[in-house]
Amino acid sequence: MSHDEYQRHDAKIITPSFLVLLTLTLIGFALIAVRFIKGIGAVSNMSDGYPWGIWITYDVATGTAIACGGYAMAILIYIRNRMHYHPMIRSAVLTSMFGYGLAGFSVMVDVGRPWNAYNFFIPSKWQANSAMFEVALCVMAYTTVLLLEFLPAVLTTLEKTQWHTLQLFMDRLHHYTGIKRPERMDERLDAVKDLGAWLKPRLDKVLIFVIVLGITLPTMHQSSLGSLLLIASTKLHPLWHTGFLPLLFLINCMFIGYSIAILESVISCYAFKRPFETKELSGMARIIPWLTAIWLTVVIGDLLWRGQLATALSFDFYSRFFLLEFCLVAGGSLLMFSGKKRESIRWLFVSAALIVLGGALYRFNVYLIGFNPGKGWHYFPALAELLITVGIVAFEILGYQVIVKILPVLPKLHTRKQQDGARRAAQQH
Repeated sequence: MSHDEYQRHDAKIITPSFLVLLTLTLIGFALIAVRFIKGIGAVSNMSDGYPWGIWITYDVATGTAIACGGYAMAILIYIRNRMHYHPMIRSAVLTSMFGYGLAGFSVMVDVGRPWNAYNFFIPSKWQANSAMFEVALCVMAYTTVLLLEFLPAVLTTLEKTQWHTLQLFMDRLHHYTGIKRPERMDERLDAVKDLGAWLKPRLDKVLIFVIVLGITLPTMHQSSLGSLLLIASTKLHPLWHTGFLPLLFLINCMFIGYSIAILESVISCYAFKRPFETKELSGMARIIPWLTAIWLTVVIGDLLWRGQLATALSFDFYSRFFLLEFCLVAGGSLLMFSGKKRESIRWLFVSAALIVLGGALYRFNVYLIGFNPGKGWHYFPALAELLITVGIVAFEILGYQVIVKILPVLPKLHTRKQQDGARRAAQQH
């Protein structure tokens, strides 16, 4: 693995978008504090009939699929040996790391009683027959794997940094407070660099085993997210309740993962005024329609086998949501089958967005819209619930925006023209 494939985005950290995202994050986390102080009823409309609200539906079931960019890219690079995509892996891993970490955090917000979380690490408390336990175990393990996969970016920075910011901070601290600046700061900085230089080659040796885990764990828990609804045969609408749920969830997370990698690349290049990675994205877009074609074939075949095709075309409340998810995925796939549209950044963005929306709606349909616990139960998320979810998503985007500016995450611009153009755009931005 070459650590020279990446660079940090040289731009200001505090920008108008930073302040907007920070405001949304603070609002969301303030409401989380209210949830723990006053109880879940103070911020949520969840009930015994709908114990899984918007937090589990989006932050976990859908959010982890959207965070599968690292998983999808790892399959493409390390299984299919497409190493020319390697410069894109680090930003995908960063997105996945935030997505999975915040999914686990949202579960803690939903379940409550975080002081009892230690029970999860006691084998005598485990319920090994539970799909929910398997999901929780794999999500925690995969989050750890993502941290290890991203660690080289931190170590490279420690090895090369001059820590000017730290030295400037110590100088200002001494100036304003009179606190004595530590002696021999240069020796301490050298020790930090030596630590990075010592750890990085050792991590490189075991990174292939970490990558294998990074491919195995999502395969397990993404299919298990579908398995969770298998027992809800009387509550989940027959349009979505099928024995193929584990397979559909697994394929769904893969085409969402590749699509979100395209969206992340296009949005970050546009926001950071970098040249678009058209060639790489076009090549990646060749894979997605074949995955969606398999998924759509399984969906249609399953409906025919179970005699539910007429239900899908009945145009009632549930049928409309089913057809919307189907058309979004199918429409985006048809656009990607076109070679000319794959060469256009605009059409790549539109088609990937359609597929992500359709794939995400499928998970919403399974976990919330198509779920009916019986008469007398109704659910629509409270404003506080929505703001907490918005705050968590804002924190994820904010974290990505900050980290790419202090660590080498984005693909390196190799030509002088690209570097000069990006530097001028960053200064203007």
